[in-house]
Amino acid sequence: MSLSLFIARRLYRDERKERKASRPAILIAKAGIAIGLAVMIIAVCVIVGFKSEVRDKVVGFGGHIQVTPVGQLQPFEPVPLRADTVWMSALRALPGVAHVQRYALKPGLIKTDDAFQGMVLKGVAGEDYDDSFFRAHLVAGCIPTWTDTVASGQVLLSQNVASRLRLEVGDKLDTYYLEDNGVRIRRMQVAGIYRTGFSEYDDLFLFTDLYTVGRLNRFLPGQASGVEIRLNDYRRLEDCTWEVNEWLQTEGGRLSGEDCVARNVEQLNPALFAWLDILDMNIGVILVLMIGVAGFTMISGLFILIIERTSMIGTLKSLGADNGLIRRVFLWLAVFLLCRGLVWGNVLGLGLCLLQRCTGLLSLDPETYYMDTVPIVFHGGYLLLLNLGTFVLSMLTVAGPSCLIARIRPAESMRYE
Repeated sequence: MSLSLFIARRLYRDERKERKASRPAILIAKAGIAIGLAVMIIAVCVIVGFKSEVRDKVVGFGGHIQVTPVGQLQPFEPVPLRADTVWMSALRALPGVAHVQRYALKPGLIKTDDAFQGMVLKGVAGEDYDDSFFRAHLVAGCIPTWTDTVASGQVLLSQNVASRLRLEVGDKLDTYYLEDNGVRIRRMQVAGIYRTGFSEYDDLFLFTDLYTVGRLNRFLPGQASGVEIRLNDYRRLEDCTWEVNEWLQTEGGRLSGEDCVARNVEQLNPALFAWLDILDMNIGVILVLMIGVAGFTMISGLFILIIERTSMIGTLKSLGADNGLIRRVFLWLAVFLLCRGLVWGNVLGLGLCLLQRCTGLLSLDPETYYMDTVPIVFHGGYLLLLNLGTFVLSMLTVAGPSCLIARIRPAESMRYE
């Protein structure tokens, strides 16, 4: 054990009453570090959780990547895409692709005896549709078994729409679709009600079988409005989008005989993801402020320690200790204080985050935030970086005050006795 570390440990454990003058400053330094780290942990867990929750809900409604015909100028325009079994199997075999499913869209209107609302009827096929997202958010009823060969006459709608139109599971509703030669009407039965809290999509979509929407669009068997792709890893979103587009221009185009384009969820929702990116700036501001607070409290505590131990510094110098050794003593002491503050900060920050995640204590307005409770996601990499960054930056800030030791002379230090 080095001499500087030995002296620092003795100072840190020194509990003699005549050395209690610096205890309030040390406690404030520890508390500043702990509170600063706890705030940073909570901010990162909440922001990461919020971004993940919103992103997962958007992906749940439409997949990571959507493949549509090039001639489709409007989002809900009924332009058919040939998506037969061979084409789908080849697309599913691309690297990074976890799941592929067809869909068809038809804009229309819901009308009951005393209310009406615009909507988009989305048709899916049960044999290739992953309904795990809606099963997780189902609040009443069930999800029907949908196919692309038989009309089920059943729909899945959101709780927002059901409340607005006063519908319950088992109720009938009439849907209207405007066409060139008039209006087509389809009567549906409510099979299930879901609630995601993502009002922009909850208020828009009704889900039914692919066969019904295909008939409304006058699609041929094997045709759909588009194809949704879900990936194994969201971090490869841009790379996979480029690879799918390249495949569509070569083998995919040759198999289908059509010009198609692939767009990922961020390209389809630029305003939403630009808003989420702004949250990263908020994290940056919080981190800078909190690290500044932690560094300031550490500097204040170290200054007080140096002033209180002036006579000790003079004694060590008179015994032959150089400035470097004494500086290392106080830097080691800063390390002990900083580590204790980091431990408290992790306990406080992670404890509050765990409490929120388990209990949902803090609620949100789903109409504004797309969810009803504050989301929490623990990211090990971010938490490790927070601790390392706080430690390194705090140590850099206390390196300056330790230079004060070089200005203390043994003769002058006698007045502090």
